[in-house]
Amino acid sequence: MLTGVLFAIGLALLVLGADWLVKGASRVAAAAGVSSLVIGLTVVAFGTSAPEFAVSVQAAWSGKADMAIANVVGSNIFNVLFILGASALITPLLVAQQLVRRDVPLMIGVSVALWAIARDGQLTRVDGAILSACLVAYTTWIVRVSLRETKAVKAEYEEAFGGDAPIDPNPLHSGGSVGAAGAAAGKETLAGAIGFVVAGLAMLAIGSKWLVDGAVAFATWAGLSEVVVGLTIVAAGTSLPEVATSVTAALKGERDIAVGNVVGSNLFNILGVLGLSGLLSPAGLSVRESMVGYDLPVMVAVAVACLPVFVRGFVIPRWEGALFLLYYVAYTTYLVLSETKHEATAGYAKVMLEFVLPLTGVTLGVLAVRVLTLKKPVSA
Repeated sequence: MLTGVLFAIGLALLVLGADWLVKGASRVAAAAGVSSLVIGLTVVAFGTSAPEFAVSVQAAWSGKADMAIANVVGSNIFNVLFILGASALITPLLVAQQLVRRDVPLMIGVSVALWAIARDGQLTRVDGAILSACLVAYTTWIVRVSLRETKAVKAEYEEAFGGDAPIDPNPLHSGGSVGAAGAAAGKETLAGAIGFVVAGLAMLAIGSKWLVDGAVAFATWAGLSEVVVGLTIVAAGTSLPEVATSVTAALKGERDIAVGNVVGSNLFNILGVLGLSGLLSPAGLSVRESMVGYDLPVMVAVAVACLPVFVRGFVIPRWEGALFLLYYVAYTTYLVLSETKHEATAGYAKVMLEFVLPLTGVTLGVLAVRVLTLKKPVSA
């Protein structure tokens, strides 16, 4: 009974926290002169990855390497297939061109790098330090790029029309007053926006913990292994902040945050969560052979699949969102069948390997060729 109550309260906190986080992050972005896409890739993405961070670091510290790595790999698969799929079903998602040119290739590169690092069955402290350093470099870089792009826009406006660009010095202040009173009001509104972000993140962290605790209790009762629990229940549970945030952002029309949050979260999960987990683990993190042979390749394939889908008109239409969701169901079904050693496992795997995956590869290849051969992106 107590587990069910905590589960319900956790879900309510996730929904409310996501609403506050999107509201606050959008206002902070306007005040700082940083695009909502960059806010989605950094503040929102890192904040909503706090549950993955807490779970994986705690698991690594206590010697549960399987849970630490499975949580990240499962979360990254869940983020793309389930969250983007659900968000696109609500409303077709516009994808910023800089996301396709810059951040998605980085996500693919980081995913491939993790798979390469893990192929020897070990994520050492040195590997963790390298991943953590890459996170710092990535965050610093995209913030600088965003600020430079903002200055370039202002300079272009001044050259074309003369004078300063018509940007409200107090973008969070809706009134028309200028001067000390207006500045004070703007500061108060900015402080309120930051308060929304902090409170939203706190509710997301607490809510996801209570919800995951309940889900793990149910999974343990069902007799599932630590790896499968990490890849499914824990991964989905710790990704619920991303679910709530991206879905809420899609409903509010903040579609840059909806997509940027997923890409930024995946980058942070690998570079930040696994990086620090590897650093804090007494003997590094061991990686199961089954994860190297199946789950990590799936994570890489999902990341690669984003590029042609995103480039296609820079839109994720509803049918592609539905396809992403179906693939997540297929992936989870295989995990459960394999874990329970069901007699249908071999036949299911054969269908996936010989029919579904080749068909998907051909479809993505056709989309890529169309994008490369047409002068304009394909319309949604």
